[in-house]
Amino acid sequence: MSDSGTLALVESPVQLLNVLEWAHVHPPAVPTPRPGTAKAVPGPVAPGRPLTIVALAPRDPMTRGQLRRMTELAMDEGITVRWCEARSSRGSLLRTAAELTPALRAAGRIVLGDPFSRLVQVLLPLSRAKEITVVDDGTATMEFTELLAKGARLVRWHRSGRRLSPADAAFGVFASAARRRLTPGAGRRVELFSSMPASPPPGMALRANRFAWTRARFGPPTVSAGTDIVGTSLVETGVVDPERYLTAVAALTRAHGATRYFAHRRESADKLHRLTAETGLQIVRPDLPLELIARRGPIGHTVLSFPSTVVHTLPLALEGTGVKITVCDVDPEWLTDQASPRAQSFLSGITGSARDLHGLASVASGTAPGN
Repeated sequence: MSDSGTLALVESPVQLLNVLEWAHVHPPAVPTPRPGTAKAVPGPVAPGRPLTIVALAPRDPMTRGQLRRMTELAMDEGITVRWCEARSSRGSLLRTAAELTPALRAAGRIVLGDPFSRLVQVLLPLSRAKEITVVDDGTATMEFTELLAKGARLVRWHRSGRRLSPADAAFGVFASAARRRLTPGAGRRVELFSSMPASPPPGMALRANRFAWTRARFGPPTVSAGTDIVGTSLVETGVVDPERYLTAVAALTRAHGATRYFAHRRESADKLHRLTAETGLQIVRPDLPLELIARRGPIGHTVLSFPSTVVHTLPLALEGTGVKITVCDVDPEWLTDQASPRAQSFLSGITGSARDLHGLASVASGTAPGN
């Protein structure tokens, strides 16, 4: 089998960002641009496999917009990008699989960002790659390594405990095949590239993501004297009650003098309108992952965040800037009846690990600074 290089499968802007971070410390070969189309490639590029990123387009408009912007940054780095509408119609999955099969079979390495994705789980078994790299898809990476070590179904934490639908059961064969491909074995090397406190199973290599590309490419930012709040999609995923969440954000705003609210790309417009009306916060809809927005600046001297990926990534992206990241604990009373039985322990684990690894402070909703 000829090795045509590295193929990355991404479905979100954060995944694509982490592929760029991986490529920064594992530099690919960059194809020679056609005359008249050359773009500057920052920094030296070491010899290696050529990298092609396949963006499997999501449906959500905000996510699509951020992913488009990230593909532009990738192309600025001299990387080839393919945009695939894998969810546009009933037959688009099969059409995408057929279109990508030659590239999947030829690639010597596959890089992917979401091992829980059904789309990825369908595509991955089509590959013959002997090397697989999993980059972060947020805090789900912590769940992925735990489930893989147990040989359990790859199901996101906020969906665990729900009854299997007929579609879930029918999809099981693809999920099982993908899990086998992601398990290190004879002749197959699996690497985790992560900024999360994940513990890879035996045989899986671990490489730390320190956000070196982000720090080299952007900033340092202007740091204001104010306080910013980072939003979360815990309401949209059915984990946290919306009224409890709005009350918590209002209390944090009053206690800490917050002025801006960085919305998660999945937060609903109705919820954000209510936040503005009830708190006076300026809603910021980032066009790039928050790590890049914060690194470009301006950013508040204090950033308050509920348990999420950014309590592990922002301390790395903003290293040396003096910005203080503080985690707001999620009270068990905020959880909905539909929340997974694992929700509280998972969210507490994010907060606890952020305190231990990055020395972050944590506050309860409504407490004043320093309490």
